[in-house]
Formats: sequence, structure tokens, C-alpha cells
Amino acid sequence: MTDTFDDCVFCGIVSGSIPADVVFRSGHSVAFRDLNPQAPVHVLVVPIRHIQDAGTLGSTDSEALLDLFMTARQVADNEGVAEGGFRLLFNVGEDAQNSVPHLHLHVLGGRKLGWPPG
Repeated sequence: MTDTFDDCVFCGIVSGSIPADVVFRSGHSVAFRDLNPQAPVHVLVVPIRHIQDAGTLGSTDSEALLDLFMTARQVADNEGVAEGGFRLLFNVGEDAQNSVPHLHLHVLGGRKLGWPPG
């Protein structure tokens, strides 16, 4: 469950070798503040086990995916945005500007969010 890649920045954050503002950790996920926030609350939730992106999820990833969503909900509660509303967002591939090939779920909130995002 702790498969990581040495050249993956998010694996480095998960392992603690790269510093980050971690706001929550579960048994399967780590949540930390985005370095380039697009909203007052912008937290990334990543699985501890390296998964490339949402496009590569398979049937064996159900526990990790459920934990991502449960962690995202806990982050929204902790950050005070659950009641007013928040956005959950996955980016997949270069056209979606996914710059780190490690599955991550954006938790955005703290203001009215327009559409389309970004």
C-alpha cells in the first residue's frame, strides 16, 4: 500500500521528505494546502499509494478512492466550508493542466466558485 516513486513530488510529500502544509492524514490519504491556491481554501488530497491519475483507476483502487472522498469531506468540515459548499475536482492529463502525475483531488471553497473552474 505504500508504493511510491522517487521522482514524484507528491510521493515525497506523503513520505515527509518534501515539506508541505499538511492539514489532515488518514490511513490511505494525505491532505495538504496547494502552493498556488485558486480559492481561499484549496487543499489537495492524495492517496498514500502512488496512482498516476483518475484515468488509471481500476477495481483494486476502490478503498483508496473512497478514502480520498472521505478525507475531502473531513477537510471541508475542518476548513469551515462544508456548510456553505465546496468543489471537488480531478484533473486528468496535460490538456486539463494536470502537472503532477499522482492522483489528487482538489478541495476548493471559501467563496462563490464560478464555472468553468480556473
